[in-house]
This record gives sequence, C-alpha cells and structure tokens, in this order.
Amino acid sequence: MEKKYVAAVDQGTTSTRFMIFTHDGKVVGYHQLEHEQIYPKAGWVEHDPMEIWARTQEVIKGALEKTGVKPEEIAAIGVTNQRETTIVWDKKTGKPYYNAIVWQCTRTKEICDELEKDGGQDRFRAKVGLPIATYFSGPKIKWILDNVPGVREAAEKGDAIFGNIDTWEIWWLTGGPNGGSHITDVSNASRTMLMNLKTLDWDQEILDIMGIPRQMLPEIRPSSDPKIYGYTTKDGPLGAEIPVCGDLGDQQAALVGQTCYSPGEAKNTYGTGCFMLMNTGTEAVPSKSGLLTTLAYKFGDAPAVYALEGSIAITGALVQWLRDNLEFFETSPEIEPCARSVEDNGGIYFVPAFSGLFAPYWRSDARGVIVGLTRYIKKGHICRAALEATAYQTREVLDAMEKDSGVALKALKVDGGMVVNELLMQFQADILGVPVIRPTVTETTALGAAYAAGLAVGFWNNTDELRKNWGVDKTWEPVMEEEVRAKLYKGWKKAVERTFGWVE
Repeated sequence: MEKKYVAAVDQGTTSTRFMIFTHDGKVVGYHQLEHEQIYPKAGWVEHDPMEIWARTQEVIKGALEKTGVKPEEIAAIGVTNQRETTIVWDKKTGKPYYNAIVWQCTRTKEICDELEKDGGQDRFRAKVGLPIATYFSGPKIKWILDNVPGVREAAEKGDAIFGNIDTWEIWWLTGGPNGGSHITDVSNASRTMLMNLKTLDWDQEILDIMGIPRQMLPEIRPSSDPKIYGYTTKDGPLGAEIPVCGDLGDQQAALVGQTCYSPGEAKNTYGTGCFMLMNTGTEAVPSKSGLLTTLAYKFGDAPAVYALEGSIAITGALVQWLRDNLEFFETSPEIEPCARSVEDNGGIYFVPAFSGLFAPYWRSDARGVIVGLTRYIKKGHICRAALEATAYQTREVLDAMEKDSGVALKALKVDGGMVVNELLMQFQADILGVPVIRPTVTETTALGAAYAAGLAVGFWNNTDELRKNWGVDKTWEPVMEEEVRAKLYKGWKKAVERTFGWVE
C-alpha cells in the first residue's frame, strides 16, 4: 500500500494526541485526550504513567477512526513529549515503581541544594549545559532511588529502568515487556543533567555523584534515525508494524517543525510553560545569562545541532489556574474578551512563580505575586496582567539570548495553544519591538516529530523540502512607543524582584 502519511504521538503535560500529516505538512486529522494532574503536596506534581499509555492507545485508535487512514498508509511514526518528566519502571512487567514525577515538581529541592554545596548551581554546567535545578530528570531519578523501597536494588540488578516520557512511549509502542526498545534521543537526554554535551553519552562522573546506576538508563540515539528504534506491534493500537524512528523533546520538536535549521533562527512555543529556542549550529554556546545550552536535534549521521533555550515554567498554566482554581471563566479562550474589557492592566503585574522562576533567574525560592493592587482593579485587569506576564517573561528570555549569542532577533516565530490569542500576540510584538509571526500550521511540536520520523525513512529527502511546507498565517508588527515599552518593562522587573526569597 502506498505510504501517504507520517504520524506523531505528542505526549504533553496536560494531554496526549496522535496527529497524522501529509507530505506537504498539512494536518489530516488528530485525536486528543487529557490526563489527570496529581498534586500530593504543595509543589509536588505527578502523572500516572499507565493512564498516559492508556490515553496514547486511545488517541491512536481515535485518530485512525476519525480520518479513515489505514495504518499501512503511514510511512513512519515520531514521538514528542513533555521533557524532564521522569518514570522508573519494571522492564519485566511494565509496571511503574512510582508515579511519573513531572518537570514542574519541586520535591527535589533538598537534593539540588546538597549537590550545589560542592561547586554551586553551575557545578555541572560546563559538561551538561544546565544549572542544578529541580526541573531536570537526574535529581528526580535520585529521589525515586532514595525514597521508593526496592527500586535501587532493582536498578542495580538491571530490572528497574528509567525514561523520560519519550522513552516510556517508545518502549510500549515497540513491544513493552516483550522486547520494547529502551532508547531516548539526544534532545531528551540533554534534559536529564546526566548527558555530556560533547560526547553525547551519559557522563559517568555525574552518575557516580548522583548514585544513578548506568544500566537503568536508555541508549542515546539520533532524533531522526534511519536505523529505526523499533516497530509498532500487530497487537498494539496501530495493529500493524510501522517504523518508530523520530524522537524529539517537545520544544526541540517545535524548532524542527518551525524549520529553524539555520544558526540564529528562533521560535517560541506558548503552552503550559513558554519555551524559546535559538539554533546555534553545530557549536554548543555556553550561556552566561541564565539560559540553557541544549541539544536541538541530530538527524542520522549528520553532526548534532545545538540550541540556546529560555524556559518559562508558567504561561498557559496561569490561564488554566484562573479558569480552574479561581473560576474566572469556563473555557480558556474566554480570557481574551475578559482582558479586552479593560484598556490596560490598571497598574498591576502578575508574576506566576508558582514553582519558582526558571530562565533567566533559576530561583526555586520564588513564589507567585500580584503587585500594585488597588480598589480600582477588576477581574479584567487580572486577566490582562496574566496574559502580559507571558509576554514579559518572553522578553526577559530574548534579552538573555541576544546577549549570549550576539545575534539580534529580526522576528519571532510563534506556535502552541496560546497563539490564537490575538491580544497576547500584539502585546508580545509591542514589548519585544520585533514582528511576531504565526505559521499556517501552529501544531509545530507534533509536526517536528513527524518530520524527524519521515526524514529517517526517506518520506522527505532533506530539510529544504520541509522549509517549503512552512507558510505564514499572520504577522503582528510592534506599534508601541519605545518610552511606553521601557516604562512597562521596568515595572515588570520590579515586580519580579518581589517574588524572591519567599520560601525560606
């Protein structure tokens, strides 16, 4: 049967979807389902890995049913995932020893504090490109080994294995306990705090310091691998043997989907958090401004490509918080008319440091604040300040990126769920002072994973073909005066300082 499509499993922080794409990068169809967010204590965030695998199977079947696409028509499958979220499971049964510890979870603060005692927050940065922070997988693995009875012994025997969500999904897709492939790609491995940026292999010295047995870690492979990670099984959700050969962390996948293949090209994804990545080419650029040096992708035998990344913990999650916790509105899109009901933010700033601050501060002692409150403030002002917080945080990251890379950004390519919010996009262009460009396909995360898989099997021949698929949907030009921009941004910086040192 003719191979007409490439598909991607997109496993995110709040939901899982399966998307099917044509050769010209258009969406044929998809199915999407949410999963439960588990909060056992303040600052702790977990997911049930078995629920995620169940949702994955459901969305695959759902997308095939909706579109009428036959599994045999799919050339290859890519996987993209919420990064840093950590699972340790029994390779004989597939049963997790503990819930997945989510990237937002701050339970590893004591482990991180202990690691910092000898060499500070940047102790491992020269090797791994990352500060010591609760965000990354390494300390989460250590927490499970130290706190869940029997796991350390099982890991030393080779029975307990670790994976970020990509590894978990690929393992199950390719057979699970019956010979599933235990692999990850360079982009996901670079988020563990355990992979050496130069060798693209696990760093034994860091493993020894953290007490993590090497045998529990997956094999590190290219993001697009012609050697194929494995094949889906006939008794699995696809009911056919299809090569699984693309794997990218969600933010790197968006960079690939936005066709940022040249050094200096950047994209910003507006999801649960906000993540800006800039391609720096085949050189790893060390950051002096609080950014992360990370792997962008590796296609087959070609040299690995690096990126600078600014990670913001809470953006879309702030809209969800206003919706679910404060019940300001019933659906997330309603925030825009609510924010438009007022002319400006009324002098307030909302800094959503719910789980500390990520780039460029890396302050796990920070907590969220709303500052500048007066009797004048209404719901609309809070909604507007919440949207503006996303744009201000992006500006901070962009400033750091320009400083580190020496490249001034000419325009920002944007994607993700929040880019349908036109008020936010205009304010983003205004506060950055550069055009903001939304592509025709905004689901660039799944598209990037599909591209990686398709390149591996020759569905697409090269990145030039992929560039041709990218098109502009809308551009927002900055209209704000420089004086106003500077004043507003100064107020934001002042507000951020008020969040520091809240947790003793």
